[in-house]
Amino acid sequence: MSHIFVEDLRKTFFVSERSSGVWGTVRGLVQRQTKAVHALKGVSFSLEQGELVGYIGPNGAGKSTTIKILSGILVPSSGTCIINGRVPWKNRIQHVSRIGVVFGQRSQLWWDLPVIESFDLLRDIYRVSPSCYRQTRDEMIDLLDLESFLFTPIRQLSLGQRMRCDFAAAMLHKPDILFLDEPTIGLDAVSKLAVRKLIKLLNQTHQVTTILTTHDMDDIEALCDRVIIIGDGRILCDGSLATLRSQVSSRRHLRIDIKTDNFQFIESGVSLISQEDHTVTLAFDPLKISAAALIHKITANYEIEDLFVENPPIEEIVAELYAKVGGA
Repeated sequence: MSHIFVEDLRKTFFVSERSSGVWGTVRGLVQRQTKAVHALKGVSFSLEQGELVGYIGPNGAGKSTTIKILSGILVPSSGTCIINGRVPWKNRIQHVSRIGVVFGQRSQLWWDLPVIESFDLLRDIYRVSPSCYRQTRDEMIDLLDLESFLFTPIRQLSLGQRMRCDFAAAMLHKPDILFLDEPTIGLDAVSKLAVRKLIKLLNQTHQVTTILTTHDMDDIEALCDRVIIIGDGRILCDGSLATLRSQVSSRRHLRIDIKTDNFQFIESGVSLISQEDHTVTLAFDPLKISAAALIHKITANYEIEDLFVENPPIEEIVAELYAKVGGA
């Protein structure tokens, strides 16, 4: 069986409603009205051991509800969820001992304690044997280069240093599943690259099944071979980035540096995206005109300094998919 198996997962919340004003408050006390909110509407997917999957969607799509069910915090209204033979909300103590979490906006470390003391406390919480703890702790310290600030209180660390410590803390009990929620939020460019490298390294060296939720599409492109997109409580797409692109649009971009200020080009299946100084970006549909044919026609009429063909940014593809769902 798959490491994570989810089938027809549904979750409905009932929220109270009342009219505004004093009389609305009084009526609410006498007769409370509720509204059903269907957060998940039949979500199904499966993950194999060691997969690193991006789980993305707009706000309110159902990402957090799914993760809370997978981690055992919420009980679904119906459906099946089995993780390595465990039902998260029924075997919660056993389950949470085998998962790790890293939240970009929250830390599981103690603010006023030195890093090493937070690690020691987590060892006791997870009841890790001393020998296993020392081995894993030393491995994480070496892997994440934590030696220089092990005795520094958490509150005195930079955001990048704290994130590295949070990753180490999440791995001290050797979990087989890692939930990452916006792990690079607020980080500078250098720290983001370091965290991405770290995520990839932990996934490859420890074969930890990793679910990444983020709004940063650069994280998705850099890390994930597979992407699951959820919208309005339903799975919209499940596959590779190439599958996602083909599902939304087949178009590609041609960026060219020309040696003239006067660029005018009209061709079926080709549209101008932008023109800044001598750099022109065109969008074209390979089903209507091939990249080779388009380049040939342009070079026949203009002197070109440089050019390259690229896929549209993943942000554009995801935004189009969201828009289709919103308009459906």
